[in-house]
Amino acid sequence: MAVRLRRAYEAPQPDEGRLVLVERLWPRGVKKTDLRLDAWLKDLAPSDALRRWFGHDPARWDEFQRRYQEELRSPDSQQLLAELAGQARDSNVTLVYSARDEAHNNAIILRDMIVERLGPRAPDP
Repeated sequence: MAVRLRRAYEAPQPDEGRLVLVERLWPRGVKKTDLRLDAWLKDLAPSDALRRWFGHDPARWDEFQRRYQEELRSPDSQQLLAELAGQARDSNVTLVYSARDEAHNNAIILRDMIVERLGPRAPDP
């Protein structure tokens, strides 16, 4: 199956599977009923201090990745990542984020960590 990304402000797509918001704060201007989420995993989002330090500055991206991955080493985060990886084995999982920058956001890091946990896919027969 797949781990996909979608901005909270984009229209839903077919076959997104399980929708998981991975932000500490609710996306500004979005009604809770509009997102139709299956889960809101605030604890997988970057800490407030790290989020503020990063400020979505691409020049800080490499250091943000390092610091965020360090935060995700906690046992609670590891458990949540394992659960998401398990869900992604069985069906599609879409990580929903609110950042404008589609190339520099925490959902990318989470997706990569989940995909890494899934390991290599067996080739289709």
